[in-house]
Amino acid sequence: MKKLLSLILAAAMLVTLGLACVSCGSSDSVSGDFKVGAILIGDDNEGYTYAHILGLKEAAKACGMSDDQLILKYSVPEDEKCYDAAIDLVEQGCKVVFSNSYGHQTHMKQAAQEYPDVTFVSMTGDLAATSGLSNYKNAFTGVYQSRYVAGVVAGMKLAELVADGKLTDANYDGKNIKLGYVGAYPYAEVVSGYTAYYLGVKSIVENVTMKVTYTNSWFDITAEGTVAEALAADGCVIISQHADSTGAPAAIQALQDKGQTVYSVGYNVDMLSVAPTAALTSASNNWSVYYTYAFKAAAAGEDILTNWSEGYETDAVAITALGESCAAGTQEKVDEVVAALKDGSLHVFDTSKFTVGGQTLNEYLADVDGDFVGETNAIWEGYFHESELRSAPYFDIRIDGIVETNNN
Repeated sequence: MKKLLSLILAAAMLVTLGLACVSCGSSDSVSGDFKVGAILIGDDNEGYTYAHILGLKEAAKACGMSDDQLILKYSVPEDEKCYDAAIDLVEQGCKVVFSNSYGHQTHMKQAAQEYPDVTFVSMTGDLAATSGLSNYKNAFTGVYQSRYVAGVVAGMKLAELVADGKLTDANYDGKNIKLGYVGAYPYAEVVSGYTAYYLGVKSIVENVTMKVTYTNSWFDITAEGTVAEALAADGCVIISQHADSTGAPAAIQALQDKGQTVYSVGYNVDMLSVAPTAALTSASNNWSVYYTYAFKAAAAGEDILTNWSEGYETDAVAITALGESCAAGTQEKVDEVVAALKDGSLHVFDTSKFTVGGQTLNEYLADVDGDFVGETNAIWEGYFHESELRSAPYFDIRIDGIVETNNN
């Protein structure tokens, strides 16, 4: 199973990484004594981490680095073992050390305090701006944008299903069509993502509602499949995910093979190998964009941004290849939406497009300093400014039309 998943993930990432960094050519090769280390929560059998692995290796290749200049530590838990891994990388000569999971950040911060001449970067972290450390950084992509675009893809399919009379009463909650979402945890990162996806669907089909069920794990093939099956049994016709395995798409494909009208939108990687007719697309990150920037800056002795977050403007996010089941005209609509995101004429969290308790929000105090207390208004000019005040997502608003449950 692990070998199969690795092959699936490897093939899936090629399309996304085809857009990857071209800014490091042979003339920009870093010196042979420059080393980079990365601490990873998983390995190449887990989609989120595998995307990071490919991004790291693509950036190293593009910057002319040899294999021994990039040191990766796999399956490092979010405890003191992260600190130990960071110190080991420093002792091996790494000048910049990355970690890719939120729970790593306090251990990375501790290492940064002890080694001021080494730069430490915590992906999805939120403590850098207030840490007082010039060598401690945070970074994350604007993946909420690609989730919105993935929602547009789902919306196009939903509109086609309605037009073709493929939905039944079981697919409706009153007048609204049911959507499903497999979530990992009720964190802002997940809430931001599922809300962006939902708003993308609503931009095409207005009368939708969505049920989010949490697995309380980032990677659990069995639980994700079980939740997807339960959502489908409840009548959800398209089921997306913020979870890192192929469990949900594979389960949905099995249901479709038995004759049920149900489709999947994945995350991180192309899911067509496990769900050839059920998968529509996946929201994904192109991590090579960030890693190329960070490698070059660190190698040149330049300061890396304290909070880095970029999306479609630099192709740091994308959706994977459209599946054969996508509706006619989907690619054209995707191109239109991506162009609008790039030129700034479309904002994912436009406050005129959602309500909270039936009311439009004019301001919202968001937690941007990592203390779990909302203190900074993130709404102005008519939209919520996600990932502009810090890199990690902080949109944690529960909007109308979405309900949350836990997998028991």
